[in-house]
Order: sequence, then C-alpha cells, then structure tokens
Amino acid sequence: MRRILILLATLAVGAVALAALWIFRGREISSFIDRYWTVETQSEPIQSIGYEGSGTGGIFIVNGVSLSLNDVRPDSSLSVGSTKDNQLALATSGKVFPFGPLTSASENTGERLATAPPPGDQAFLATLQSVLSWPTPFDMNLMTGQSPSWKRHIYQEIRWKKSSGAKLQMLWRYEQFFYTGNGWTSGIMTREGSTGLSRLDIKK
Repeated sequence: MRRILILLATLAVGAVALAALWIFRGREISSFIDRYWTVETQSEPIQSIGYEGSGTGGIFIVNGVSLSLNDVRPDSSLSVGSTKDNQLALATSGKVFPFGPLTSASENTGERLATAPPPGDQAFLATLQSVLSWPTPFDMNLMTGQSPSWKRHIYQEIRWKKSSGAKLQMLWRYEQFFYTGNGWTSGIMTREGSTGLSRLDIKK
C-alpha cells in the first residue's frame, strides 16, 4: 500500500510539473516541435507578388497577403529591389533570387514593385499551424475584458522553384488566439521577439 501511495504522489507531482511547464513554457515547446512537425491547412499558387519598401524592411504582398520584412534580424543582409534586367529580386548572403519581370505599373512608380511567376516557375503560398497549442490562463485584456484561453503558432510560407532549378523558401511565424465561445480567430497576431520572418533559404 505504501508503494502505491508513493507512486500516486510521484505521478501527481509529475502531472503538476508538466502542467506548469505547459503553461509557462508552452510557446517555446510549441516552437521547438514546429521545427519538425506542422500541419498544412492551405496551399495556393502564387498569382502575384509585390514589394513596398525602401529596399531593406518593408513588406511583401503575396496574393493579397501582407508579409512583413521589418522583423528580420539586425545582422541580416536581406534586401529587395530590381535587377539590371528589370526583375523583382531578393538578395541575401551573396545570393540573389529573381521573382520575375517587373510589371509596367512597377516601372512607373518607386512605391511598389510587382511581378507574377514566369511560365515554368512553381510558386506557392502555404498556411501551416502548430500541432501543439498552449493555455494562457494568466493573459488579461483590460481594454476589452476578453482574453484568449489558448494560443498557437500560424505560419505563412513561400515555396518558389524556378524553371532553372533555383529554389526559395521563406517562412513567417505568427500567433493565433482562441476565445472560449468564439473559437480560433481568423486574424494573426505578432509578438516582439518571437514572430515575423523566421526562415529564409535560397538554393541555386
């Protein structure tokens, strides 16, 4: 009987410790799992991609979805602009990835550069989500009185393969909130230090 009681007490302490870990470190645990496993909920061909900004920072607009480049690491060399042959391109770490020829509207304004995937390119915008959400019992919103009870990560990913074989992958991480009675919100939220562009890879 004594051994059973000790075992039950150990299990109870372990359960409490796991619950505390889930509550206070759920975001970090979810991010770690997301490196190896996420769930793709949507994927659509890219019809258009535009850029608004000064060359560093700014935003990409892909199929109408705004993806910020303002949260890139300070030591990143990422830049966006037009090439000598008049293509919208992204450059980082000595590598350049051309998206496609600029549209005529882009040539007449410096505010926005835009293009569409050239024939032969395979370009997709995918939405993915975490397999693990985390509880947020201590979140408070004094403005509205409503606070999310759960959160999870949502990802937007550009997958682009040129007809030449060059590949681009860009992954943005955001947060999505769950409200009791309303479910998961359709919008995505940012959090300083943990959301924004989290992966950029160019393979020639």
